[in-house]
Amino acid sequence: MKGLEDVMGRILVTDIWHLSFASLTSGSSSLSIHNQVGKINCSVLRSIHLHHSGDSSFCSFVRSITRFLTLRLELRMNYILGAFKPACNISITFADAKTCKQVPLKKENGQTILVPLFQSQENIAGKISLEPVLGKKVEHNGIKIELLGQIEMYFDRGNFYDFTSLVRELDVPGELYERKTYNFEFSTVEMPYETYNGANVRLRYVLKVTVARGYAGSIVEYQDFVVRNYSPAPEINNSIKVNGSWIEDCLHIEFEYNKSKYHLKDVIIGKIYFLLVRIKLKNMDLEIRRRESTGSGANTHVETETLAKFELMDGAPVRGESIPIRLFLSPYEVTPTHRNINNKFSVKYYLNLVLVDEEDRRYFKQQEITIYRTAETST
Repeated sequence: MKGLEDVMGRILVTDIWHLSFASLTSGSSSLSIHNQVGKINCSVLRSIHLHHSGDSSFCSFVRSITRFLTLRLELRMNYILGAFKPACNISITFADAKTCKQVPLKKENGQTILVPLFQSQENIAGKISLEPVLGKKVEHNGIKIELLGQIEMYFDRGNFYDFTSLVRELDVPGELYERKTYNFEFSTVEMPYETYNGANVRLRYVLKVTVARGYAGSIVEYQDFVVRNYSPAPEINNSIKVNGSWIEDCLHIEFEYNKSKYHLKDVIIGKIYFLLVRIKLKNMDLEIRRRESTGSGANTHVETETLAKFELMDGAPVRGESIPIRLFLSPYEVTPTHRNINNKFSVKYYLNLVLVDEEDRRYFKQQEITIYRTAETST
């Protein structure tokens, strides 16, 4: 009996550890492992029952030992999986977090979170708390915090271009035994560009805390925040006026917008005057288009998106008719105009006037406008 117990124990241990290794490499859950181990136990018990159907004490013993081995496996699996978790938890808290304005930020996974809002030349300060997991000692080669301004092209995802990089050393090499808090501050930080999430590029600001470790691998934590910069109303803001023939001797239109620069909550006011109409038009729309350009030279990629489509006219106009324009910008997701940001990307806006005739032919005129953010219109 003793020899058989040893053999069965070796079989169980071998099979269980083979399963545990396969589960680790395939990403199976602990419940899946438990079920597979259960199948082994049942298989072994059936074999034993065939050969020792009358020996109830032996079967009871095997049930006990397999329960023990299953529990032992689960404990070891939890230990192995836990070894891949960070050795300490890091939390980043901004100063005046309760009173600081929070704005939504869309993450890469599609989720929207609330993060603090700052503008250029502001102080960014707060506290960092590090707490070893389960009270374990954490050896490190130093702790630092970085404030980074980064641009990421989606065709080169994962590679960031840093245009702002500030570092504060928080601690020299040593050991952490218990929760420890560090204060940090970056004074009058120059953040020249706004946070932007576009079709092919994003510009972000982030705090990065690094607990440097050697063979064990560094522990890193990120905290996003949003930057918005405000501009005064322009001293010169000329109107846009276009007087021209769209189709020679058939369609002659004059249109005018009250200005060429608008803030995010502004209203586009204008008019369209039909000087000559010899084709049958059925409708006219005004579109707001955003044109995002990324890269440079032969690698330039342009993405155009229609943000708004506003119907100005439904039906055929006649000569001398005037159509008013009044379009509010606030309902639409517009951003300030960005021109050649760090030689990486640009974002421009256009008013696109579209006319459609009865044969569904389209005629359009496009005019660039500038959009800016004022403190009174911040959102």
